[in-house]
Amino acid sequence: MSANPVAVRVRGVVVPDAELQWRFSRSSGPGGQHVNTSDSQVELRYALEASAALPQVWRERALERLAGRLVDGAVVVKASEHRSQWRNREAAAVRMSALLAEAVAPPPRARRATKPSRGMVERRLENKRRTAAVKRGRGPVRDF
Repeated sequence: MSANPVAVRVRGVVVPDAELQWRFSRSSGPGGQHVNTSDSQVELRYALEASAALPQVWRERALERLAGRLVDGAVVVKASEHRSQWRNREAAAVRMSALLAEAVAPPPRARRATKPSRGMVERRLENKRRTAAVKRGRGPVRDF
């Protein structure tokens, strides 16, 4: 495993290189003769359950939110869109940072229920009456 090109940051906390695992393999897609000899696809694995870098509250929140993505307690991100391994490593680190930042974000504030104002209710009902009258006027014309 090589040194980490880009640090994985989560809301100000830097994940140590020792907790990240990098794997490289041959990428699919175009690339000419070069593609058959270089391992440009990058897989970044972060053992979330065993991590000591994140605060306990963040780790629990991330484990709960990323439960469907975890593979043996680890989050896995792949990058293969670039022809260069270096750029794929940067892309994987950025993707991992964004994923973890979203997972550890605090829950949104609870919505406080409110009643519509009296004027708004009256305007809505008046609009309904007007629309109903227009539709009634569209009926067939009768000769008596």
